[in-house]
Amino acid sequence: AGLPPGVLNVVSGYGPTAGAALASHMDVDKIAFTGSTDTGKIVQELAANSNLKPVTLELGGKSPFIVCEDADVDKAVELAHDALFFNQVCSRTYVHERVYDEFLEKAKARAQRRTVGDPFQKEIEQGPQIDTEQFEKVLRYIRSGIESNATLECGGDKIGSKGYYIQPTVFSNVKDDMAIAQDEIFGPVQSILKFKEISEVIKRANTTRYGLAAGVFTQNIDVANTLTRALRAGTVWVNCFDVFDAAIPFGGYKMSGVGREKGVYSLNNYLQVKAVVTSLKNPAWL
Repeated sequence: AGLPPGVLNVVSGYGPTAGAALASHMDVDKIAFTGSTDTGKIVQELAANSNLKPVTLELGGKSPFIVCEDADVDKAVELAHDALFFNQVCSRTYVHERVYDEFLEKAKARAQRRTVGDPFQKEIEQGPQIDTEQFEKVLRYIRSGIESNATLECGGDKIGSKGYYIQPTVFSNVKDDMAIAQDEIFGPVQSILKFKEISEVIKRANTTRYGLAAGVFTQNIDVANTLTRALRAGTVWVNCFDVFDAAIPFGGYKMSGVGREKGVYSLNNYLQVKAVVTSLKNPAWL
């Protein structure tokens, strides 16, 4: 475009061609991409096939939200709701068996109170899906959950005959091998799973190809420390969620990305190390 070196290009797009021109350009030295894992793979491939430019990726997630038996259930319900229905990514909610029924009823009631409609209206909490493709994809996942014998607690269908609006949907009795528990849906679908032991939930939470973030709700510092160390995720929030700061690095393990954003770790992605060796005929220490 005739712009001087050093210009930061931000390209917004949807689908597998997003950023293809930049990713494959021979004069672009670095790419940072945020989006789906499938598109991230394409961006990385294009970068490799051009000038082998370095790529950092912040991609998908199927983040576990773990509610222990001593958690503040009301707070956990609200933050789990926001984590899923606002960001539409933290859709595996693991709840200890002793508080499972209480959590489920409150989570269901909160989803049923969620307001859906024109996102430009102040009182609206949830707008439509972005297009027909995503709308149909979310509905397919909901049908998959029903066919897999998960219990549909609320929602499960579109809203009205116009637009791409989907009812806030909550599933219970979800199993780890179900598609709604494994795949990133990017839609208003919450899966609530039951667990009994900390060692068990660690194993189950890590059994995913993603590792972007996780939430832990407990009043026990030892349990919190155990979970934060054991969970394979780039960010673990304890008794909170979606707390960000410019100094806190953000990024994922496994197929949730490569590299980190924010903090000193992000700067390292844009630096090159150079070694300079010079021969000296009369060094001062001789």
